[in-house]
Amino acid sequence: MVMTDIRKTILAPTGGNVAIQHDLDLIRGLEEELFKQNVRASPAAVSALLTDDFVEFGRSGRVYDKKEIVLSLAAEASAPPLELVASGFELKSLADDVVLLTYRTRRLDGDRPLHTLRSSIWKFSDGAWRMMFHQGTPTSAT
Repeated sequence: MVMTDIRKTILAPTGGNVAIQHDLDLIRGLEEELFKQNVRASPAAVSALLTDDFVEFGRSGRVYDKKEIVLSLAAEASAPPLELVASGFELKSLADDVVLLTYRTRRLDGDRPLHTLRSSIWKFSDGAWRMMFHQGTPTSAT
């Protein structure tokens, strides 16, 4: 199951108001939860990390909604663990409650490495961060 406290945000007081702190380590940790086999195999864990209106533009060019992603990841449960190396994480604030996380991944597909540029939009609502959009774009090694 997802570590529920990692989904919680850090709140910082700002002149009587409370502001959502955009923390790269927190958002990266949430993103990396979705790399873990035990999370991917759990429809409840994946659902907790995604907004209900989640959309993904997959590396293949296919468009997925939340239901399709939850079912697809659960179906991978019997497959060998995902061997994914992620690097170059950057976080950009898009609004008080929305951030964009970008990074690169390298994954082996047989003997062939697949390099992908990835971007995820995370939205803070109901006391937790959830992914609302993800895109994977094929790229070269450099």
